[in-house]
Order: sequence, then structure tokens, then C-alpha cells
Amino acid sequence: MGTDIKAAPAETGAEARTIALTVNGREREARVEPRVSLLDALREHLGLTGSKKGCDQGACGACTVWVDGRRVLACLTLAVTCDGREVTTIEGLGDGDGLHPMQAAFVAHDALQCGFCTPGQIMSAVALLDEGHAADDSEIAEWMSGNLCRCAAYPNIRAAIREVRDAAGGA
Repeated sequence: MGTDIKAAPAETGAEARTIALTVNGREREARVEPRVSLLDALREHLGLTGSKKGCDQGACGACTVWVDGRRVLACLTLAVTCDGREVTTIEGLGDGDGLHPMQAAFVAHDALQCGFCTPGQIMSAVALLDEGHAADDSEIAEWMSGNLCRCAAYPNIRAAIREVRDAAGGA
């Protein structure tokens, strides 16, 4: 499993436990209290800072990751509930130094502007294509509605999604 366990932040009395996750294809462990979110476990215990803490209330989608292939809001997901499960973060999308096609499309269409929401937007965009929810702009907008962009890059985000959808051969 490796030596990924880091010292937990000051504990509040709740008993910490070690969880094992497969993160981006790699077995990882973290010692966390039961109240620690998956987002905090990823960022603070495993050093994966790509997923962003936006609202910490599940409203903005900046923290979107996949657990067992399904998109989840990492700020609302308890890390202990992911013990033994597969987690994919933005760091796990690309192929080595190469960008995932959605990441490249976001760059090409300037769909990232300030960039804070970008990791969650990209994770959701890839998932909605896999789920078959990209027939037209209105369906894309509906299925991306849980991901907010304060820069209002929505037209560019939809253009990036359409590019990847069309390159893959359809809706």
C-alpha cells in the first residue's frame, strides 16, 4: 500500500481510522476522523490539490470527483464511506504528461478563465459524455448545472464538451 499516511490534523476526540483507497489507479492510505470529507482527505492527507474547495456546501461543484466511476461532490462525501473504493480526481484524467481530450478542449476553447472551477467542470463534463447526456446545448447545460462558474464561461465550456463529443462520434 505504500507510506502515504500523514499525521492527521489535531483530533477532536473522534477516533481516527485508516482507510484504503485506490486513487487514480494507485493504492493509497490515509488516517482520518469519521467527520473528514473526501475532499479534505484528498487535499490534506494525500496531497492531491487539484480538486478545489469552493463552497464546502455542495453547491458549486468545484470538488467533483468520481467514486467507482460516478461523479460525487467530494466536500459532501465522507472519506470513510470511500474505504476500499476507487476514486478518480482531475490528476488522474490525463495520460502521463498528456492532457485528456476534455482538458485539451477546455484550453482550446478558453473554457477555464480564472480556473478555479475547472477541475470539477472537467470531471463532470467527461462523466456527462460517458452517461450520454450531451445531445444538445440544453441537455449539456442541464447535466452541468451542478457546476458553477463565476466567470460565466458557460458558452466556452459547452463548446469544449461539444468538441470532445463530436470527436468521439456523436451525442
